[in-house]
Amino acid sequence: MKATIDWTGDVSFRATSGTGHSVQIDGPPDQGGQNLGPRPMEMVLMGLGGCSSFDVMSILRKSRQDVTACHTELTAERADAVPAVFTKIHLHFVVTGNDLKEKQVARAVSLSAEKYCSASIMLAAGGVEITHSHEIHSAE
Repeated sequence: MKATIDWTGDVSFRATSGTGHSVQIDGPPDQGGQNLGPRPMEMVLMGLGGCSSFDVMSILRKSRQDVTACHTELTAERADAVPAVFTKIHLHFVVTGNDLKEKQVARAVSLSAEKYCSASIMLAAGGVEITHSHEIHSAE
């Protein structure tokens, strides 16, 4: 896996993945940023959410659950000192669909957390306390 980061001025950078996708990253205004994109640590949090959501949806599709929407809310706490690493992250999955089975949704969230999500497992191995919850909504 590869990525490149190019400085675009002040505290702003263009990040480009090895697959050719790019995103603007910017620092906070109090450090010279212009709010042109997410902060670097926000990107880490969004990456975790994307990785976990990908797994949950893949597992639910394989278990033939009729999912119409999946929304994941992440909240994080960071250390007060530099480096301000993540200390706690909570992922809350809101899964909407038709006749969804509680057991299948809980299983998908658990498997993502414990077996499949590389980002979650890597952060947990680094000492981040990661928790998960979910709720199910009917599409009807």
